[in-house]
Amino acid sequence: MTSPQSDPAPQPPQGHTHGHTHSHGPAAPVSRHLRKVIAAVLIPFATAVVVGLIAFWPGGAPDHERTGVGFDRQTQDGKVVQVVKVDCADVNAAQVPPTGDTSTPSGREAVNEQEGDCAKATIEVTSGDDKGRKFVEVVQPDAPRQLKEGQGVVVAYAPDAPRDLQYSVTDVDRKIPMAVLAGIFALAVVLVGRMRGVMALVALAVSFAVLTLFILPAILQGSNPLVVAVIGASAIMLAALYLCHGVTARTSVAVVGTLISLLLIGLLGSLFIGWAHLSGNTDDNTGLIHGLYPDIDMSGLLLAGVIIGSLGVLDDVTVTQTSAVWELHQADPRMGWKGLYRAGIRIGRDHIASVVNTLVLAYAGAALPLLLLFSIAQSSVGTVANSELVAEEIVRTLVGSIGLVASVPVTTVLAALVVSADRPGSGGAQAATAVPARTGRGRRRKTG
Repeated sequence: MTSPQSDPAPQPPQGHTHGHTHSHGPAAPVSRHLRKVIAAVLIPFATAVVVGLIAFWPGGAPDHERTGVGFDRQTQDGKVVQVVKVDCADVNAAQVPPTGDTSTPSGREAVNEQEGDCAKATIEVTSGDDKGRKFVEVVQPDAPRQLKEGQGVVVAYAPDAPRDLQYSVTDVDRKIPMAVLAGIFALAVVLVGRMRGVMALVALAVSFAVLTLFILPAILQGSNPLVVAVIGASAIMLAALYLCHGVTARTSVAVVGTLISLLLIGLLGSLFIGWAHLSGNTDDNTGLIHGLYPDIDMSGLLLAGVIIGSLGVLDDVTVTQTSAVWELHQADPRMGWKGLYRAGIRIGRDHIASVVNTLVLAYAGAALPLLLLFSIAQSSVGTVANSELVAEEIVRTLVGSIGLVASVPVTTVLAALVVSADRPGSGGAQAATAVPARTGRGRRRKTG
């Protein structure tokens, strides 16, 4: 029989070693002392978040009297049952200018409405107390939305209007294509991400629940938007990160890095929103909110939007940086925290460049019609940037980008300090007990 002392040290299988060099592999165990330190930081924070949720829980949005303006209208489902082409002159009230001037947009529009063919659509209400009721909608030839027979629509109801004018088409029913697209998205996430994808969808549902059941109603109830946003964003962060990446030391370091970056975004946002005198009331929607709930702090609502909007990208950056440092340490356990930081920050620089560009292009794409209007008006860059509507988005984008940039060195140095200072006693013990087990199997093969 071969003595245990003479057995060569068993080498782990090549595939096993390779599995630990990817961020999706299992995290190396950490010491009990380090787990206690992390718990001492995060448990009070998580407790404070839970207490904040309880203290500011709104219990639902407050009731108000419908104004019938914008989104604040009573709506029902409807269906186009018939569309007939008619002469616009027979149904339109638009008048051609007495002078016949068609050089202005309004003049040309009036002429088209008088001389073109209009669509006379019969709409049937398919939901609510007036289900089955029909009304007529006239669609101009140059209207951006044309109606087709059998098409589902959304109809607005104005109870105080004359009976013939109580219903009107306000939008197209898009529930089916939106539901199909959401199903394709969920299927793609699950097929590619498997269990991680399932947990990501669960985290997404939790995020929407916190947003719709806590953040929005609490703000409408009159709570401070900044405080509500910080509590809600923290709850979303804890749920999303731990659900998607597991309750590990690696995830906990990402949580701390995200929290520090969110605090920086909150401070910078508060400073520059106040300094630039941004009111947060720049369009019809915010004006309607301010009219319905005049006690809401609109600038605070703007700051809350900056914090919540930055959270999703922050999660991605902090998790990536933490995983990178952890994998670098597993690849070379002798590397000190400075070496880990330098290697991790090189990875982070590439991430910074792509993320910042993504944020700017995302805003430019969303605001393309607005930017096109400024281009038509031949406004200078300074004039465009100085307008409050654009200045809000500039502050939102730049403050969020600064927080994202800062999250890379902050998270990288945290992860480097934690992983290099760790001495995993329990993990080492587990590894030590695993080695003799494999050695024993080797001896049985030799003696068998």
